[in-house]
Amino acid sequence: MKVTVSRKAHFNAAHRLYRKDWSHEKNDAVFGKCNNPNFHGHNYELIVSVTGEIDKETGYVIDMKVLKDIIKEEIEDAFDHKNLNIEVPEFKDLNPTAENIVVVIYNKMKLKLDSKFDLEIILFETPRNFVTYSGN
Repeated sequence: MKVTVSRKAHFNAAHRLYRKDWSHEKNDAVFGKCNNPNFHGHNYELIVSVTGEIDKETGYVIDMKVLKDIIKEEIEDAFDHKNLNIEVPEFKDLNPTAENIVVVIYNKMKLKLDSKFDLEIILFETPRNFVTYSGN
């Protein structure tokens, strides 16, 4: 019997969408206001869902305190109040779109979880715009 448990998290971060190898005009045409050279920010909302068998001894899929600590150490501490383009190494050469951010978060979380678990990440960039990634 598999069950999915989820935890919400939050971080604030600035970014700029652009490609170094494109002209300013092309970046503006593709990314619009998100190409602002002075960056812009979002209040990101995150839902981390872990699916697995219920442990017969504990009754847990995963201890939520453990999940909370992984999210804090791997995501909140790394991304919160940061400029993603400048301060987060994963985005040195990767455009920090919501799509790329969710994959980076997934990969960071997956490394810290037992391989028996399935993982899904939902990242809200705005209340209306969100992306989902489950490793596929």
